[in-house]
Amino acid sequence: MKTWLIATLTLAATLGATAQTADPLKAAVAADNRLVGNVARDAARHPYETLSFFGVKPTDTVVELAPGGGWYTEILAPYLRESGQLYAAEGGSARFKAKMDSMGVYSKVKLTTFDANKGLFEIAPAGTADVVLTFRNVHNWMSMGEGKAQAVFDAAFKALKPGGVLGVEEHRLPASRPQDPKAASGYVHEAVVIQFAEKAGFKLAGRSEVNANPKDTADHPEGVWTLPPTYALKDKDRAKYQAIGESDRMTLKFVKP
Repeated sequence: MKTWLIATLTLAATLGATAQTADPLKAAVAADNRLVGNVARDAARHPYETLSFFGVKPTDTVVELAPGGGWYTEILAPYLRESGQLYAAEGGSARFKAKMDSMGVYSKVKLTTFDANKGLFEIAPAGTADVVLTFRNVHNWMSMGEGKAQAVFDAAFKALKPGGVLGVEEHRLPASRPQDPKAASGYVHEAVVIQFAEKAGFKLAGRSEVNANPKDTADHPEGVWTLPPTYALKDKDRAKYQAIGESDRMTLKFVKP
């Protein structure tokens, strides 16, 4: 009887573990190539829920625009490695390239040319991408001057197949506040992002509040960079901003007709 019970419990544990790892996106989020500091931010950034909302599949061809330090690249690379393709569209950062060269999990990531300020948008062959993703970048493109952000949305539209998805996450400015055309605070009206996308030809397909933060008033002394993880004021009022957490962010899904 005792042997049977132990065997049953062992089988149940095994089946439970198998079920947990059967989801390839969960496995990618839990992959050991991720930096410990990046993993610590999952509670604020909700990568599993965000990528699920955008509908990213492991067989997709995905373009990540301006991946920065590669926070999402660490998840997308193993997720797409076997059956999909990841294009990391960035500006030729030696640091990012070194990261891509550091582990075999990144060996199939294709680095492509992207520089919104210079108008370089060789992000992927036209009409080949299933998904284009960008995380907290729209304000940067707006800061470059008139027409720069729109050109990025136009490039994303060109890269996608008909029916392809553009996923945008961005720091959200309350609709009651005036929008600085250069988004100096790092915050952007949701309506402004939608306008960029629709002008490029996209249709809004959905909104998610998975990255919302009602504690964020979006009126901080150093803009969004006052909040974690940047803490632009350093130790001044650090506990206050730590309690607020990361920014309130829109999460928008668009489709190319």
